[in-house]
Amino acid sequence: MFGARCLLRALRSCSSAPCPRHKLSAKLSVRDALGAQNASGERVKVQGWIRSVRSQKEVLFLHVNDGSSLESLQVVADSSFDSRELTFGSSVEVQGQLVKSLSKRQNVELKAEKIEVVGNCDAKDSGFVHIHTPVITSNDCEGAGELFQVKPSSKIKVPEENFFNIPVFLTVSGQLHLEVMSGAFTQVFTFGPTFRAENSQSRRHLAEFYMVEAEISFLESLQDLMQVMEGLFKTTTMTVLSNCPEDVELCHKFIAPGQKDRLEHMLKNNFLIISYTEAVEILKQASQNFTFTPEWGADLHTEHEKYLVKHCGDIPVFVINYPLALKPFYMRDNEDSPQHTVAAVDLLVPGVGELFGGSLREERYHFLEQRLARSGLTEAYQWYLDLRRFGSVPHGGFGMGFERCLQCILGIDNIKDVIPFPRFTHSCLL
Repeated sequence: MFGARCLLRALRSCSSAPCPRHKLSAKLSVRDALGAQNASGERVKVQGWIRSVRSQKEVLFLHVNDGSSLESLQVVADSSFDSRELTFGSSVEVQGQLVKSLSKRQNVELKAEKIEVVGNCDAKDSGFVHIHTPVITSNDCEGAGELFQVKPSSKIKVPEENFFNIPVFLTVSGQLHLEVMSGAFTQVFTFGPTFRAENSQSRRHLAEFYMVEAEISFLESLQDLMQVMEGLFKTTTMTVLSNCPEDVELCHKFIAPGQKDRLEHMLKNNFLIISYTEAVEILKQASQNFTFTPEWGADLHTEHEKYLVKHCGDIPVFVINYPLALKPFYMRDNEDSPQHTVAAVDLLVPGVGELFGGSLREERYHFLEQRLARSGLTEAYQWYLDLRRFGSVPHGGFGMGFERCLQCILGIDNIKDVIPFPRFTHSCLL
C-alpha cells in the first residue's frame, strides 16, 4: 500500500490561502540550517513541507524539507501547537531558534516559536479513488502479445470448452479497467502486480512486477499529465528518504556511492521535455556507437534512453509525441501528418531509463473506431468503444514501475535485487 499512499500524497489538493509574513533576521534553506556551524540560538525562519509528524505528551516533532537537501530538518515544538493542521504534505513557515540537537541523529534542530501553515494538505480530499483492478483479464492492454494465459489444472473437469468461455490472461496493466472507473469517479488509481511474458533476462525486466497506475478524467494536455507524474516521482522519493533513512544510507554507502548527490540533483530541478523527433536527432548526432541504430519510427532502446538522460545533464526527461505505429490503439492521435504521432509520454530517469509510461487516451469515437478496425480488434473491444458513446470526456493516465522506482532511489543496478522473489525467464523459485 506504500505506492497507493504516495499517489494520494502526490495528487493531493492543497489550500493555497496566503498567510501573513514576518521579517526575521535570517531566512535559511534546510540545507543551510543543517550545515550551520554555530547553532547557538540564532533566530531563523525556515519554509518547507512537512515530511513526518511525531506527537508526544508535551513535545511535537516535525521533519521539514524544502527540496534543498535529502535530509530533513527536525523542528521541536511545544504541544500547544495545533497538530491537526500539521499533517504530512502541508507547507509551513517555522520561526524559532537554531540550537544544537540532543539527538545523535542530527547536529542541529529548530526550536519553534511560531509555526504558520501556508497550505493545508488533506490526502482524503485529493479526489482519487483506489480501485482494485482484476489480476485475471481477457484483454491485452499493451497489444504486444506478451501474455501469460490462465487455464485450470488438468485435474479439474470443466464441462465447457473453456473455464471462462473465452481465453483469459494475467494482467499486463489495469489501465483499461481504470478508464471504466474514471467515468464514475473522475480520478482513480491502482497499485498491484502485473505480468509480462517477455523473453528477457536483462537487468531491468521481470515477468512479475508492481505498478502504480492512475487515470484522470477531464485531462486535456500532456503538460498536465506530466505535472502529476513528476509530482509522484518526487513525493515518492522524498517519502522513502524520510521514512527509511538508514536503509537508503546503507545502499548509497556500499552499493551506489554518489547516489545521494544524484538524487538531490533530480529533486531540485524541473524535469526536461523533448519530443521523440528531437530525441532521435540527438541520438543520430551522438559520438557514441549504439547496438541499435537510432532512426525515426523505431523504438527507443535502453542504451538510447540512458544516453538521452546523460545528454540532458542527468535530469529526468520526458519524451513526448511518439509515432502512432509504435503505440497501442488507445493513445490519442495528434493529427500531425505526415509524421503522424500520438500524445504519448515516457519519463526517463538516470541509471534506469524508462520509469513512467503514459498518454492522453483517444476519447473521440470515430478515431478510436478506425484504429480498432485497422487492428482487427473491433469485436474484442466493443465494450471499450461503447465508453466513447455515452458521455465520453478527454482523459489520460500513466503507469510507474515500482521496482524501477526503487532502483532509481537506491542506485541498484539490477531490478532482481529490489524484489524478494524475482520471476524471469527460466526462473521461478519458491
